[in-house]
Amino acid sequence: MLITTTENIPGKEFEVIGIVKGCTVQSKNIGHDIGAGLKTIIGGEINSYRDMIEEARRVAQSRMEDEAKRLGADAVICARFATSSVMQGASEILMYGTAVKFK
Repeated sequence: MLITTTENIPGKEFEVIGIVKGCTVQSKNIGHDIGAGLKTIIGGEINSYRDMIEEARRVAQSRMEDEAKRLGADAVICARFATSSVMQGASEILMYGTAVKFK
């Protein structure tokens, strides 16, 4: 499945199927929260949270792609990520876009 942030795919004509999305909410355990809290004192990248967000993006993308496949799409255009904090230490990652079928 082709997933792109652009509105068009060079050389392809398509019809729009509709909006598709994939979502996940992830958190780290208390041990990681304590380590991250200490890291904020000295500064630097918080690897455990970076890894959590990267994994969450993969899950959200996979779920969006699964929804597009169920609708018979060949690609998703205008793909975007959105992130929000749902509670301390937990983030929602949403990926959404427009499912299209090639002509």
